[in-house]
Amino acid sequence: MTVFAGYPRPLTMRTLISSGKLRALIEREARKAGFGAVAVTRPDATPLAGERLAQFVSDGFHGSMSWMEETLTRRGSPLSLWPEVRSIIVLAMNYGPAHNPLENLEKRDRGTISVYARNRDYHDVIKGRLKELAGKIVALTGAEVKVFVDTAPVMEKPLAEAAGIGWQGKHTNLVSREFGSWLFLGSIFTTAEIEPDVPEKDHCGTCRSCLDICPTNAFPAPYRLDARRCISYLTIENNGPIPREFRAAVGNRIYGCDDCLAVCPWNKFAIGASEAKLVGRDDLRAPPLAELLGLDDAAFRQRFSGSPVKRIGRDRFIRNVLIAAGNSADGKLVEPCVHLLRDASPLVRGAAVWALSRLLEPAVLAELMVEDADSEVAGEWQMALAESRQ
Repeated sequence: MTVFAGYPRPLTMRTLISSGKLRALIEREARKAGFGAVAVTRPDATPLAGERLAQFVSDGFHGSMSWMEETLTRRGSPLSLWPEVRSIIVLAMNYGPAHNPLENLEKRDRGTISVYARNRDYHDVIKGRLKELAGKIVALTGAEVKVFVDTAPVMEKPLAEAAGIGWQGKHTNLVSREFGSWLFLGSIFTTAEIEPDVPEKDHCGTCRSCLDICPTNAFPAPYRLDARRCISYLTIENNGPIPREFRAAVGNRIYGCDDCLAVCPWNKFAIGASEAKLVGRDDLRAPPLAELLGLDDAAFRQRFSGSPVKRIGRDRFIRNVLIAAGNSADGKLVEPCVHLLRDASPLVRGAAVWALSRLLEPAVLAELMVEDADSEVAGEWQMALAESRQ
């Protein structure tokens, strides 16, 4: 969160600045900064958001993301976060891919990284540009502003819907008629009074493509997500072993999952929708699993410098790559997996056991068994050997 302490805000200052002039400044500077859409809403425009979030947490759908429960009150309403806010400017940046990311799922010897993570970390990109825009609002109006990009307890998607940028689809992500499901969101809270835009309507209709494609059935109902079953949660937020029931379904997804986003019919308008959209790194589009399995901590940090992938750390990432290796049916990956049986991280060793149980014949696997003091790794060996005998 970034706060700009503005000049005093006397009534005479407010009356000198026409709402039209302020709105023109916001739209002009937002486009110059690379945002594909900008709209305004009121802080009280999402009255049901807090209730829906509370139900999500009550159902346990947030999994191990304890911060959602801890910030429930502040997250539920913008006014709880900042009582003085009068207008919320919501901005969206298109990151739509040039190619269908689902095509990578067929390349089993390569990893699939979520499209958003193939760019420079969007928190850094968007926050810097929001700060510049917010500073210009302060200079023009003397109003106070606060800048938010995802990491603060702000529910950007309901606010974006209320502002008219898009609507929350059945996959719970924002969908735009212009950009499909590929939008980064940020917001500027301000004490300035700005005329709000008209909320967007739901245009999903009877379509349920995003629900039906989910590999782990993470949607118990339309517009409801059980994060505990979501591959994005399992490969990013989850810091323990990936539950066995989901490992095969993970496929070669080594960071996040784009299936429900990529299948959305509204994406047909996203390609070429904005010249300023973020472009992903080519080396992160479909990296070879064999190459990734050899990364130590230093190499991991160097490889993913500036990428959101770096935030989960080397051990969690290698865990994901090993699950993908186990699903690859590629015998060339056996050797690097065997090497990782003696990795310093129990998380990595346990995933290596599972990968090898999928790549090797039972007799060969049994010969590789290593006594491990870690109870979870020992358990992986027991289950792997038992399943291989069946």
